[in-house]
Amino acid sequence: MEFEWNPEKAALNLQKHSVLFTEAATVFNDPLSTTFPDPDHSVGESRYVIIGLSRFGQLVVSHTDRGEKIRIISARKATRQEQRFYEEGI
Repeated sequence: MEFEWNPEKAALNLQKHSVLFTEAATVFNDPLSTTFPDPDHSVGESRYVIIGLSRFGQLVVSHTDRGEKIRIISARKATRQEQRFYEEGI
């Protein structure tokens, strides 16, 4: 699995959410992760959100598919409600 992202966006995300995109990419290896469409932010391209576990806890990662690559758009720590969603496997 290959990943890509905008370096400027990655720096802003780190500043705002304290999550590196390299760390965000690890949630795609979580066998218990859940991915769902994000139609509210899918203007011009289909976007998705994945909730999964990284070394530092549960993360929510917004992304899109770009051919063979996954483009990470944003990443943040999961809220309590999102953590429950992940834990219940919904």
